[in-house]
Amino acid sequence: MTETAPDLDRLRGDAPPRNHDARTIAALTANPGCARRGLMDAAGVDKDAVARHLGFPAPFGQSQFAITRGNAFEAQVKADGCAELLTLLRERLGLDVAEVAYDDLEVVAGNEGRELRHTRTRRLLARALETGEGTLFDHPLLRLEIAGRLAYLEPDVIAFQVRGRLHVIEIKSFAVVDGQAEPEQVAAAARQSAVYVLALRRLAAELGHDPGRVSHEVFLVCPENFSNRPTATPLDVRPQLAVLERQLARLTRVDAILEALPGDLVFEPGDALAESVRAVEARYAPECMAGCEMALFCRDEARACGATGALGRSIRDDLGGVDTIATALALADGSLHPSDDLAETAAQLRAAARLRDEALLAARGGAA
Repeated sequence: MTETAPDLDRLRGDAPPRNHDARTIAALTANPGCARRGLMDAAGVDKDAVARHLGFPAPFGQSQFAITRGNAFEAQVKADGCAELLTLLRERLGLDVAEVAYDDLEVVAGNEGRELRHTRTRRLLARALETGEGTLFDHPLLRLEIAGRLAYLEPDVIAFQVRGRLHVIEIKSFAVVDGQAEPEQVAAAARQSAVYVLALRRLAAELGHDPGRVSHEVFLVCPENFSNRPTATPLDVRPQLAVLERQLARLTRVDAILEALPGDLVFEPGDALAESVRAVEARYAPECMAGCEMALFCRDEARACGATGALGRSIRDDLGGVDTIATALALADGSLHPSDDLAETAAQLRAAARLRDEALLAARGGAA
């Protein structure tokens, strides 16, 4: 990991690295085969700034109002050593929490440095796993390996110890109305929580403990109905954990990508930025629009070259090895002789073309 660090730093130019958070990691796993995203994320490149400079600003993002509301709700829940949160856990979930030890890890001895905060997090969680001491750990700084490089997570999260197991508490500002919340928002919270659970489990393993000491059940805290009164709901993130671990294992390693690139490549604003971005292979699919800042640029690129990925990930996967729509059409009409590895795909395309022609002929005959 450290061998590639100088090259990754060079890719950013003079810009400071952008750190991963749970949202970016959850989104990253949605397209593990994309070398472009893997490299830019591993290097900490500000993809939003790059996309804006190229004229393709990201079509999504949290509003300032939502961010402000979320910060206010979090501050309310955590006030006075998380007094309101503790009352909620005891009364709403019926947890037996007699005595509470609260540790705020956002700042350590007046220092916000990542290494110091991570060291303090390791020390406190090691003690908690060993002796059972400690109840609430606010803003623990965690690490997770992403594409062959360690990424620091600065979660807005609490690690909560009860009955010898650590739980993640995720605080969100979207409302739970009559016991129901927006499914998409809950799903996003589950994916992000799974990132924290995985990071905590890997830390537990590093400390010589059973990763199962970190529970797959997280507690989601949201405003209830149309008030600011919080409510807590248990959330099982085992499905999200399985997907996350599988996808992270499949991520293309950064050192292999770097070996194939020019030694002077850099993602700095300027006339050469578009060329630099295009030098790294992308794996665009329409699903990228929901979570990658580079999606509009990559979509335009895919359409310009007629990439099969522009039609959807399932179509691209079904066509396995056929990268462009023009090649697929040529194989379908027989004007292009397939290589041995594409013989089966070509046969399926010819069969599909024949069925389409027969259907169109029948439709014209019926109309006549």
